[in-house]
Amino acid sequence: MDQLTNPQLWAIIGPVVALQLLLMIIALVACVRAEETRGPRWMWVLIIIFGNLIGSILFFIFGRKGMS
Repeated sequence: MDQLTNPQLWAIIGPVVALQLLLMIIALVACVRAEETRGPRWMWVLIIIFGNLIGSILFFIFGRKGMS
């Protein structure tokens, strides 16, 4: 089995990390700008920051209130 070299590994991981950071920034801005959230705002900020990619997605699915 071939092993990945360092540039190949970064070519795979880099876009995922970039997407995660972009989504986290967008989710944090949306959380701060939201008039109401489901649950305390500080809880969603912690979920977004420490939940990585899943935390941001969870905020957009469950955290926003009155967006349906």
